[in-house]
Amino acid sequence: MASLSDPTPSRSVSDQVEELLAHEGPLPIVAAGDPVLRRVAEPFDGQLDPGLLARFVAALRATMHAAPGVGLAAPQVGVDLRLAVVEDPAPVPEEVRRARGRVPLPFRVLVNPAYEPVGRARAAFYEGCLSVPGWQAVVARHAEVRLTAFDEHGRPVDEVLTGWPARIVQHETDHLDGMLYVDHAEPRSLASSQAMAERWNEPTPVRAARALGFALPE
Repeated sequence: MASLSDPTPSRSVSDQVEELLAHEGPLPIVAAGDPVLRRVAEPFDGQLDPGLLARFVAALRATMHAAPGVGLAAPQVGVDLRLAVVEDPAPVPEEVRRARGRVPLPFRVLVNPAYEPVGRARAAFYEGCLSVPGWQAVVARHAEVRLTAFDEHGRPVDEVLTGWPARIVQHETDHLDGMLYVDHAEPRSLASSQAMAERWNEPTPVRAARALGFALPE
């Protein structure tokens, strides 16, 4: 029997999504090792009618909240479409907000998103992923990016994001290109959730870099 993350020619994307939505509760999140996370997602071109798209977006949002997370891409629930949702209320202390540029990112749907760096500045922080549960690692990303996409109604999106919102957009867009955050991570920084809670739960990874022996961008 084929899995939800390995659609066959006999089953359309809309059938796959209908099957996912037939189950109550949050959608199952695909874990690292599933090939769907390593494929370049198909551009969205009307594979889901507006009603089904709206239901799928609502399910992605509910699943993201339940996880909890601040972003979720369609391949993370086994659907090979270039579609993601993001939202971050940023309930963090002021010290973290200043260090990471973590400011609220209102809910939005990103259809066929792409990003490009603005300037050359990079920022490195610990990052995790719902498809790689139990681990975090330091990832250096562009500090500022230009996001282009469409929303769920087909309206164009073109804006510049900085700080944590820029990181979220890069992370989710990378999912649509078959990339996981571990592909960009500093290997020596890899830490379990327990180690993060006990040792490295700080606004920046400076102390972790000294203790674990890895470099941060200047």
